[in-house]
Amino acid sequence: MERILLIDDHEVVRIGLKKIFADAFSTVKYGEASSPQEAMLLASQQDWDLVILEISLGHNGGLDLLKQIKRLRPKMPVLVLTELGEQQYALRAIKAGAAGYVTKVSYVTELLQAVKKVAQGGRYVSSSLAETLSEHLNDKPAESIHDLLSDREFQVMRLIGGGKTVSEIALLLAISDKTVSTYRARILEKTGMKNNAELIRYVVERGFVD
Repeated sequence: MERILLIDDHEVVRIGLKKIFADAFSTVKYGEASSPQEAMLLASQQDWDLVILEISLGHNGGLDLLKQIKRLRPKMPVLVLTELGEQQYALRAIKAGAAGYVTKVSYVTELLQAVKKVAQGGRYVSSSLAETLSEHLNDKPAESIHDLLSDREFQVMRLIGGGKTVSEIALLLAISDKTVSTYRARILEKTGMKNNAELIRYVVERGFVD
């Protein structure tokens, strides 16, 4: 492995990762991106041996970025290293093309194991996530109503659950107020909930609020 692209909007995280990798991957050269725009530019310029991506980038815009990277370079391995728990986004990230999913509360040994496995063409998931994936492959029905939502709808639901207004969500996601309201209507229809209060309760009870 010669080149790793680090995508995270926190400089201290990128510095920390390079220090963690210093012994295990002493000859590796790094590319660094703090935004989706920077990441796509670097991904278009060359084929990286591994991409390490924080999907909470830009209010979860990293999930859209993951899809863009995989469309651009389908064979380039992407390891998600995120502050978001598995219950929130792991299955969605794997479906979007991630070869592995590790949370930032993991031990360094687990992170190194995941990096090595994904860089070699393998996949890395925790035992709990492996069980979830197995159930999904066996076409079992979704256990939670939020699984019925698209990635963008889930993103909007989490923001509503965090107390954001329609205008605030529109500004964060760079979409119109009308589009946000359309997403909200779809969310209510798919989940069977009646109002924002029910959405907020659902999101808070499941720990989906940042």
